[in-house]
Amino acid sequence: MNQPDLGLKVTEMRQQKGLTQEQLAERCEVSPRTIQRIESGEVDPRAYTIHCLGEVLEFDFGEENTSNENLWLAALHISSIFVILIIPLLLWSWKKNQSYKIDKQGRQVLNFQITMTLLLFAAAFLLIAGPVLIVAADAAKITALEGGPLFLPLMVCAPLPLVLIGFFCFYQGIANTIRSLSDRPIHYSLSIPFVK
Repeated sequence: MNQPDLGLKVTEMRQQKGLTQEQLAERCEVSPRTIQRIESGEVDPRAYTIHCLGEVLEFDFGEENTSNENLWLAALHISSIFVILIIPLLLWSWKKNQSYKIDKQGRQVLNFQITMTLLLFAAAFLLIAGPVLIVAADAAKITALEGGPLFLPLMVCAPLPLVLIGFFCFYQGIANTIRSLSDRPIHYSLSIPFVK
């Protein structure tokens, strides 16, 4: 793994383990200034230091393979179009240790997918439950044959949230694929950070 990705990953893993820079330096038998310089991206550490960091942080920093990184990033972002959580989850799980970018952006895709899946379930529930509730509430006026003043508009508008979510997922997937391939920041709107 090369800088600055190495420094970002060391910082992230250190914080996940709840270690300070001084504690990490002590366990790796290096100076705290060395850890600071690695995390800030100022230096490329020696192989021995990378090995020690890997053992302490329980992460293989030598496994980075960025030869097909753009292909995997594009696949991750394109998979968000379909709102099928298993596809980006498998891609991210398989490639997260090989690239910091894939790990970071994969988490963003997963958070977006989880959020959209929850929205789809809520919209599907409203699609099914809405007419039932209106029919039950206004049973005297609405019959299966004649309908009522609210029944027809509800039946026409009920699938609208599902369609809007589909268009939104399509737009976010394409836009973030283009951003990723041109090394611009990734942003998924309405995404709740479930996976950190």
